[in-house]
Parts: sequence; structure tokens; C-alpha cells
Amino acid sequence: MPSEYIKNLYRVSFAFLIVLSLFFVVKLLAQWREYGMMGSKNVNTITLSGHGEVTAVPDIANIYFTIKKDGKTVKEAQNAVALIEKTSLDFLKDNKVAEKDIKTTNSSFNPKYEYRYDTKILMPCNDFNCPPRPGKNVISGYEAYESITVKVRNTDDTGRIMQGLGGLGVTDLSGPNFAIDDEDGLKAEARKKAIDDAQVKAKVLAKDLGVKLGRISNFSEGGGYGGPIYYGKAMMDSAVSSAPVPAEIPKGENIISSDVTITYEIR
Repeated sequence: MPSEYIKNLYRVSFAFLIVLSLFFVVKLLAQWREYGMMGSKNVNTITLSGHGEVTAVPDIANIYFTIKKDGKTVKEAQNAVALIEKTSLDFLKDNKVAEKDIKTTNSSFNPKYEYRYDTKILMPCNDFNCPPRPGKNVISGYEAYESITVKVRNTDDTGRIMQGLGGLGVTDLSGPNFAIDDEDGLKAEARKKAIDDAQVKAKVLAKDLGVKLGRISNFSEGGGYGGPIYYGKAMMDSAVSSAPVPAEIPKGENIISSDVTITYEIR
């Protein structure tokens, strides 16, 4: 009796294994076919785009300026630049701008030329023609440059700092460029909104078409860092006139956006 029971148990177990194996084989073939269809031209797809954006108040302001001086020699020109540079750096330090936030982006010097005629040569002239006197270009001096970028973390001080720098002899003072110091988290948030937007559109379209969404076969992302969406009147006036930079400059808000495109297989 026990022997017969064991035989029946073996038969049932064997039959169960056969059925289970057939189930997995059929499922594997179906998935294999589905994967194989991905690269096929016969696969049906729908492509949707999504947009997401977040706004944030800028927490840094970038200021740019150049120090440019002339001299009869390279050393004289560079020393003149260094004098203005030291005064500017001391001013920035006094206004609590950290050394790590001050960066020299370019430093160079160039010779200055002038054309000098040879006065020792007398050129014959008549009433109709006077040949040009010969001469050559010679170095008359040197011009030294230094370009500096300043990151102001206390954005409320931006206007006052720019006013101060403008009175220290710097040239080509420009900015501010308001930005967000660490925007990776905001970019991820904008991307998530864009993906959600595309997925909602895809589900609605699939329902309208009477199809089911399958695998995502393609994904791409665009977008990026937008400029301010608000400017104060004082800032706009300073950009188009020669009036002094206002002590307070409205920061507005910056837009961080993401645009995604998602392609779904449909069944």
C-alpha cells in the first residue's frame, strides 16, 4: 500500500512539473517574441512629450569685471593692474565675499603699436603727386588685462558691491547674473514633472485608441535652466542707461525646466 501511494505521488508530481514547465515555456516564448518585436518595423508605438518646470528664487549673483591698464613696459602695465586688483580684492573681502568665490578667468598682456614715419628721408613732391613717406610699426607700450568673476552669495548686497567696484577703477563691469548655486535637485523635480505629464497623456491616448501601453522603447530629455521671469524696473533702467547701478536689484525667480519625449510600444 505505501508503495502504491508513493508511485501515485510520483505520477502527480511528474504531471505537475510537466504542466509547470509548459507554462514557463509558453511565457518565455511570449516574452521572447515581445523582445524580438522591439527592433522590428512591425511594432506599433506611440510617442508623447511632457513638460515640467519649477521656479526658485536665485541664491547667488555672478558679477564680471576686467582690469585694463597701459604701461611703457609689460611690468609697468602689470603692476598697474595688480594695484587695482588688490584694492578690488580688499573691497570684496570687506564685504564678506569668500576667497573661493573670486576667480580670475583670464590674464594677459598685448603690445601696442604705432606707425612711425622715417623723417630722415625726403620724398620728392610735385603739384600732382606726393609719395607716402616710408615708415614701420613699432611697439609704443603694453596693455595688461585681467578678467575676474565674483560670486555673491548674499544677493541683497549685489547692487552695493557693484557700486563699490565701479568706483575702484575697474572696466567692463557687467552683471549681475542671478542663478541657483545647486540646481540638481530642482532639475530632478522638473524631470519628474515632465515624465508624469507624458505618462498621463500616454494613458489618455491609449484609452481613446483602445490599446494597451507596453514597454518604453525610447526616451529623451531636453530643457534646462531658464532666465528670470521677473525684472524690477530699476534693473531694466540700469541696463539701458549710464545711471549708477541701484543699491537694491530685484532678483525675480528663475525657471528650471525639462522636456521629455517617451515612446511606448502598444498592444
